[in-house]
Amino acid sequence: MFKFVRLMAMIPVLLAAVACSSMGPSSSTSSGSSRPELEQKARDAYRTLVATTPKAGELATKATAVLVFPEIVKAGFLVGAQGGDGVMFGPDGKVLGYYNATALSYGLQAGAQTFHQAFFLMTPAALNYLNSSDGWSVGMGPSVVVMDEGKAKSMTTTTLQSDVYAFIFGQEGLMAGMGVQGQKITRIKP
Repeated sequence: MFKFVRLMAMIPVLLAAVACSSMGPSSSTSSGSSRPELEQKARDAYRTLVATTPKAGELATKATAVLVFPEIVKAGFLVGAQGGDGVMFGPDGKVLGYYNATALSYGLQAGAQTFHQAFFLMTPAALNYLNSSDGWSVGMGPSVVVMDEGKAKSMTTTTLQSDVYAFIFGQEGLMAGMGVQGQKITRIKP
């Protein structure tokens, strides 16, 4: 219960942070070209995904890159926001860059939650689009398929036809309601 109250208290702070970070690509900052704590959290989240959803591991063998957000915080009351930083890994596990994900939503909603998110970029074109655009708005550009347990179980190498596959996992907290939301992913400049 305390964790839920703490997350609810973060709503105004999170809304302000997301509003400031969505003003432009120059507003994203990094503490240098290496972020070992974020990288370790991303690797841990990725290992959790592969352990609980083995098909994600199979998907990774065919991916050009995997973008992992180890902690996205989402909170709202009528107007909501979510945000978090992530790490992109190449097929060899090497860090290719750091990214920020933000989203604003509105509608009948209340609560707060945290979760992990992983994007499997299947084609070089999807990776190039993310790195060459001024932030990638999910829903624009490469096609994204959100994977749930059912889709993951029925996935085969012959059904892999999308540019990007997204997994949302490790949800904690409570967020209820219906809202309209768009997510934007931006590369963090070193």
